[in-house]
Amino acid sequence: MFNQSEDAVFAVTSNTPPPLPSNSTWDPTDKIDANDLTSRANYVYSFLAALGLASACFLLYSFVLTYRAQRPLAWLDRLLWLFCGAQLLLLLLSLSLVVHIPDHLITARVGCAALSFAVSTVSHCGLLLLVLMAYVLSVDPPFHTLMRKPGLCVAMVTATLVLFSLSLAIVRGPRSDLGGRGECYIDLMQTHMPYAATKLCLTLLLFAAILKFLIRGCVRQWKSEGRFLSGSEEGPVFLAVSTVMFACHLVYTAMLVRAAHLARAGALSTHERAVLSVGEFVMFSGSALSLLLVLLMHRPSRESLQGLLRQLRDCCRNSGRTQAHRNIIAPHIEITDTLQDIEL
Repeated sequence: MFNQSEDAVFAVTSNTPPPLPSNSTWDPTDKIDANDLTSRANYVYSFLAALGLASACFLLYSFVLTYRAQRPLAWLDRLLWLFCGAQLLLLLLSLSLVVHIPDHLITARVGCAALSFAVSTVSHCGLLLLVLMAYVLSVDPPFHTLMRKPGLCVAMVTATLVLFSLSLAIVRGPRSDLGGRGECYIDLMQTHMPYAATKLCLTLLLFAAILKFLIRGCVRQWKSEGRFLSGSEEGPVFLAVSTVMFACHLVYTAMLVRAAHLARAGALSTHERAVLSVGEFVMFSGSALSLLLVLLMHRPSRESLQGLLRQLRDCCRNSGRTQAHRNIIAPHIEITDTLQDIEL
């Protein structure tokens, strides 16, 4: 009897969340509230992700139409397509976390580290493409400059991504428990305040560069009375996407710093872990909203969507009209043939 009771107690405790600090008590209602919070956030994000994936499909359709028409893409359009591809990849990576809500993805720590590295790399790649778009919009370099060379831009973005990844890896430091299994978060939070602070600084640095180029472009427009964002089709799209991405990434990195601070103080509760999961959804929501904004605000993409909807509407109307007037058209054809026979 005693052994059976010990086994029962072990079975119950093995399914409970990780133990909290000794100065706090675990309440089952906290776990229920945390699951309710993450589930609601998952519903909202699933709707936004569906819109983002649908927008990505229409953008791919527009790209195929442009490629088949053999129309050359402008430099800003190429950067915008690459940015949309990076955001689509982020949405696909987020699906590995969405399907496990309200629980978390349970995997080996080395696999979770690989997922975190992929998300961080693709996320920073999208931000770097925004910086490059801000440079092109504000400076408007000539076509023969090096910044217009695709190979050079790819090399610069790759080198910057490697630098950012190495910086985060050095700050994070080596881990000895990579072979273990546990809940997978996008970023580490236990006693990793330098990592969270470094990621926040990198995000602020990239958006500071975007703001610098925008101010430079405004000053240039004021001095030369030329056209800046108002004279470019990509200008309004760039401003809207940059604002959304900055807000989402700033909220997530701030929540990451807060979670790291609470973990260092030993006050990281189940509710705070759920809040961090909501922060992950906020970061991925920036990708979905960016794809939707590009589809609705970028003129070639919007015209492709309107043309597709017009074709579907005409196809449905023609199909319904043919079905309704099938018996009327047939006698008309017979009468016409009879008149031709009389003339002959």
